[in-house]
Amino acid sequence: MADSPSSASSSRPSFWREWRQRLAFWVGALLVGLVALAFAWLADAAFALFKRLLDYSPWSPVLITPIGFALLAYLAQRWFENAKGSGIPQVIAALEMPSRRLRARLLSLPVAAARMSLTLGALLVGGSVGREGPTVHIGAAVLYTFGRRLGLQGRRTIAGLILAGGAAGIAAAFNTPLAGVVFAIEELSRTFEQRFSGLVLTAVLIGGVVTLGLMGHYAYFGEISGRIPEGWGWSEVPACGVLGGVLGGLYAKLVLPTDTGVLGRLCAVRARYPIRFAATCGLLLAMLGLMSGNHVFGTGYEETRALLEGQPVTDSTFLIWKFLANVVSYLSGIPGGLFSPSLSIGAAFAPLLNLLPNADPQVCALLGMGAYLSGVTRSPLTASVIVLELTHSPDLAIPMLATTVIAATVSGWISPVSLYHALAKQIIEKIHVGSSLR
Repeated sequence: MADSPSSASSSRPSFWREWRQRLAFWVGALLVGLVALAFAWLADAAFALFKRLLDYSPWSPVLITPIGFALLAYLAQRWFENAKGSGIPQVIAALEMPSRRLRARLLSLPVAAARMSLTLGALLVGGSVGREGPTVHIGAAVLYTFGRRLGLQGRRTIAGLILAGGAAGIAAAFNTPLAGVVFAIEELSRTFEQRFSGLVLTAVLIGGVVTLGLMGHYAYFGEISGRIPEGWGWSEVPACGVLGGVLGGLYAKLVLPTDTGVLGRLCAVRARYPIRFAATCGLLLAMLGLMSGNHVFGTGYEETRALLEGQPVTDSTFLIWKFLANVVSYLSGIPGGLFSPSLSIGAAFAPLLNLLPNADPQVCALLGMGAYLSGVTRSPLTASVIVLELTHSPDLAIPMLATTVIAATVSGWISPVSLYHALAKQIIEKIHVGSSLR
């Protein structure tokens, strides 16, 4: 029997609603890829300007970095409160937000634009920060806003937009589509009851394909293709895992706000004098730069690449200086991510682990990158896939997974709370307190 006119007319809105949803995910992901590429180019240009100044005057960070940190902290404190930090905790908080109005505060385009601008400013003055975390936030904001403009509603649909936007940001930032997928499953959706749908998967892949289409097929750190030697070479796995877990857990412990002990008093000083505190952090970073031969600034890409190629431009103390630089930069309150600087610290494991029998410096650097990133984020799958895709090292898949799982476990003993989710919880609590006071 033929369908009645009423049933045909009722199916028509459903058909257009389904295609409007697909359009939001697909076109939105395309926009995320383009914005991520533009952000990457601007970030490289900003740090290149700082490097040029550094070449002209090696002592210039002593003046430029404290002033720059103070200005960035003032702008964030005065006008862009929701643009502080890496951006990933804000995306996780937005996924958990029951209120549309509060979610929109975290993912508005002005906040995303401010995060991009302030991160570029941080790189311009030598901050030890990355652009990947901010790209996740920007991607989520772009896809969320685009979907809302097309009239998409419903908690699951909106959460899917946020999830896909953040993951597409990772895929486009590193040209690592698979890492974007794993990141969405393991990190962003950890506390959200949502099936990883085909629409979300397609959006993440589109974000990565944009980078692939415009930049071509390339590995971020080059074709390293490390391989663990037989026998004692496997000792690098537990060594990197334990070291990455200890340092990653210590980093999380140092940067998470607390109310007790020395760190509690430090957080109280930062809350009371945010501008002066940021300037002091900038001065400390400049001094760390001088002690390291000016190698701790920015993402650490050049130093990491040199370590992976077996031609280091730094000595064994670089691990300490870069670790402290990352802590100081994050504590200052300026916007910026921690993925790239974390990879730089992990690569610096190589000179330290050369004492192991039959140690391969390249393999130590690769496993160290995954181990430290896993120790910081407590996301072993994401850390493994990112490093393997960035360096085109598929032969290290099993050793890398073993290393990152060890690191995440050891990190959990030191800092039981996951860094990103602890920060997201504090953001939610702060927003609820602010709303109740109004």
